[in-house]
This record gives sequence, structure tokens and C-alpha cells, in this order.
Amino acid sequence: MRRRSVLTAAGAAALAVPVLGAAPATAAPASGRRGCLEIRGVDISSLPKNEDHGAVYRTMEGRREDPVRLIARAGVTHARLKVWVNPADGYNDKAHVLALARRLKRAGVGIWIDFHYSDSWADPAHQTKPAAWAGLDVPGLARAVYDHTADVLGALRRQGTPAQLVQIGNELNGGLIWPEGNWEHFDAMTAFLKAGLRAARDTTPRVRTILHLANGGDNGLYRWWFDNVVSYGVDFDVIGLSYYPFWHGPLADAAANMADITARYGKPCVIAETAYPFTLESEDDVNDIMNSPSQLTDGFPATPAGQAAWLRTVADLAAGVPNGQGLGYCYWEGLWTYRAGSGWDPTNPASGNAWENLALFDFEDRELPGLGTLGRYRG
Repeated sequence: MRRRSVLTAAGAAALAVPVLGAAPATAAPASGRRGCLEIRGVDISSLPKNEDHGAVYRTMEGRREDPVRLIARAGVTHARLKVWVNPADGYNDKAHVLALARRLKRAGVGIWIDFHYSDSWADPAHQTKPAAWAGLDVPGLARAVYDHTADVLGALRRQGTPAQLVQIGNELNGGLIWPEGNWEHFDAMTAFLKAGLRAARDTTPRVRTILHLANGGDNGLYRWWFDNVVSYGVDFDVIGLSYYPFWHGPLADAAANMADITARYGKPCVIAETAYPFTLESEDDVNDIMNSPSQLTDGFPATPAGQAAWLRTVADLAAGVPNGQGLGYCYWEGLWTYRAGSGWDPTNPASGNAWENLALFDFEDRELPGLGTLGRYRG
């Protein structure tokens, strides 16, 4: 996730594909132990950069604490870490991921690696090829995907912090490593996916692999994309979805999509990204992504309680996938509080943070109730 835009041609093509069967409008929520979620995660990719620019994190009472220990104490099961190839600011690279993984291992938090196969953000509107790979043909790019994936995951395993979950690509609606791997070239796209999946299994045999799309309520997109990928013989373990209510439609659409795709492909799913604001105010002078009451979902105010209520609802959504096929969910960039210099653009330290009102810490750096909800509800 970075800044959302309408679906690219991949999404337009998806919308033209007829839905081949009716999925339930909603799934009945699970209850008791059967309703517990295996994955209650948070993406903390921004943490090293934030800390280097002076960020601190506090308990609800205001006591300063190591944020990794805070998320562990709250009951968070996994931390998601994105990986860029050669980022301009030096963050989200192998060295920072290895260091953060050591902290997570000490705290007892599982490791979820998210490969972007880019030097910067990869999402439905941006899948820019790494600069170092610019001169490679399709076989060369597939080899680069394998080598990069194996390098990071192998280093994690060797230092005793193997990944439990790994995404081969991020929000792959339109493919990856454009233009060779875009939606018009499923042969090359799936060659890249197979290379990453093979590297993951070669280096970390017990890892579970995820293929991840955005627009979690768009069943036409998911059927179009996964039907194509499966037809090329791509073998993966879990379907990942981004589901933000302010971009991706009603809860009923997401529930119907998850029920359908888990049955259609025989794979469990995980909500790989979600978030909700605790306020519509901004701490810096950058206009936040969520800044208007018109963007809110009915019944969920932009308050700490409203944010926590949204997390309970997303947990129920995952737990309600039929036959226990909803593994859980992950809150996107819950620790990305505002600090000058820790902006979204790795080439521009002054770029600012348009996300701080969706973090799980308030503008005084204190833990919000949503963190405890994330870790403990359906735990």
C-alpha cells in the first residue's frame, strides 16, 4: 500500500469477467475456540526509519517502551516487513530486515516477509522494476527474483530467525516488475512468481507462501487473476487480500469474495492489509489519506474506540470465512507515527507522513486501544 488509485487495466479487465457462481453474501461468524485467529499481525516496516528519526513509543499510561515489546505484550502474533531491492534511503533493505527480525525473535513475534521486487513502493499502480535489473531479459529477471528472494530468506534462516510467512510480490492486481511482468504478459508474470516461490521453499522449507492482491471486495478481479495464475501451474499456499473499507467496498462484498475464493482455489486466505483512523486530524502539514467524514464507514467514527471497533469487525470477517479458511489479518503500518524526515518517499526526506492518523499510537506516542484489540480479540 502507498497511495491508492483506481484499478489499472488489470482491474478494468477483471470487471468485465462474469462471476461464474454466487457466493454467500456473508459468512456466519465463528465462535468459541473455533473462532480464534492464527494470524493477528501488524506491518512495522517503517519502524527502523522512524526510530532513527527520533520516534518513541509509550504505553497507554505514558511510559516509554520498546515498541516490539509493546506489540508482543499486546498479543500480536506476526510482524510484516517489506523488502525493497536498492532503496534510495537505505531502509527496508536486507540489513534492516535482519536486525528487526532479531528483535522480533527475542520478543516471540513471528516474521512475515513482503517482497516488493522494486526499489520503492509496489501496489496496483506502481510495480517499477529495480534499477539494477533494468537490462535483464525475462529469464534474467526470473533469476534475479530467485536470487534476491533466496538471499534475504536464506540470511534470515542462517541467523536463526526464519520467516513463517512470505509474500511473493505486493498487491499484484496488475502483475509485477513492469513492463515484462504486467497483466498483458501472464507467461512472464508467472515465471517471476514461480522463481520467488521456488526460492522461498528452497531456503525455508516450512514457510507458507502468499500471493496478495488489493481490492479485497472485488470478486471479479480475484477470479480473473487467480484463474490465470492457476492455469499456468503456479503453486502457492495462501491468498492474501488488502481490505480497506474506505477504498474496497462493503463488508458483505469482502465476505462474499473470501468465501468464494477459498472454495474455488482450495486455499485459505488472510487479510494482508487493513487500517482505520483514530482521528481525522493531522499531526504534520501533509494532507492525510483519511481526512474527511465522507470517507468513514457507517458505525465506525474516527476515534480510538471506532478504530478498535473496526479491528473487531475485521477479525470477525476473517473468522467468518467458511470451513475455518480465514487465517486472520494484518494491520498496515501501525507504528508509522509522524517524525520529521521519516516520510513516505525514500528519495525525499521532506515528503511527510500521510498515515499518522491511522497508526496504533496517538499523537502523544501512546498506545491506542486498537493495539490490544488486534492482539487479543479472537486470540
